Parts: sequence; structure tokens; C-alpha cells
Amino acid sequence: MAIEKALYTATATATGGRAGTAKSSDGALDVTLSTPAQLGGAGGPGTNPEQLFAAGYSACFIGAMKAVSARQKIALPAEVSITSDVAIGPHADKPGAFGIQVDMKISVPGMDRAQLEALVATAHEVCPYSNATRGNVDVTLTIV
Repeated sequence: MAIEKALYTATATATGGRAGTAKSSDGALDVTLSTPAQLGGAGGPGTNPEQLFAAGYSACFIGAMKAVSARQKIALPAEVSITSDVAIGPHADKPGAFGIQVDMKISVPGMDRAQLEALVATAHEVCPYSNATRGNVDVTLTIV
């Protein structure tokens, strides 16, 4: 999927792989990376690519919900939160490869459920992360 025009470009550099560091070009992101013990690493105090992906997808999806609600003139309560579980494991169809799956739990207290379901479905069509993963990553959206 191509974009018409880049409105913003984020640049980050990782060194050392899963047990290294990652830094954004503007210095706003500067993290230590640690490989989880479940993936054969030492664990440790750093974050990992799956946590970064979960945080980014959650934040981006909330942004998509806000954009859609503004366009549709729907009041979106301020207490929106999304908890994303990003799982990694052996790919079911590609021996030796790994894949991820995402389970998003979407909470918008006080909003009509039918209206929220429609908003979430539209946001899933708008969100860049959803568009990037569609057809490649199993994504489950659950309203809690």
C-alpha cells in the first residue's frame, strides 16, 4: 500500500538487536532493549519490539478513533484506553519463520455500545497500523 504524500516520517536506529538499544533521530525515544526469557533471552530491564508495537498500535488506534469521531461529529469520551497484547511465535504456515498476532481490548466508558462498535469498525479501516497489518497479522478487537 503506497501513500500519496508523507506528512511525517519517524526515524529510529536500533543497534544490537533484541539485546541492544533503540533511539529516535530527535532523541525523544532512547530505550534499552532486552530479550524476554520466554524467547531465550536474559530478560532484563529493557523493553522489546513487541511492547513497542503494542504501545504504538494502541496509541495510533485511539488517534484513528478520535479522527473518525470528529469527522462523524460523535462525542468521544476522554477516558478512551486500549490495551494491546502482541504475541510472537512460530509462523503457522512458514516453517522456521515467526509471526505476531494482536489482541486489542478497547475501553470507552459511558459510550453507547452500538455506536462504539461502529466507531471501532471504521477506525480499524482508517488506522495506519490496521492497514499495515491487514492480511498479514491476526488482529482481534474486543470492546470491554
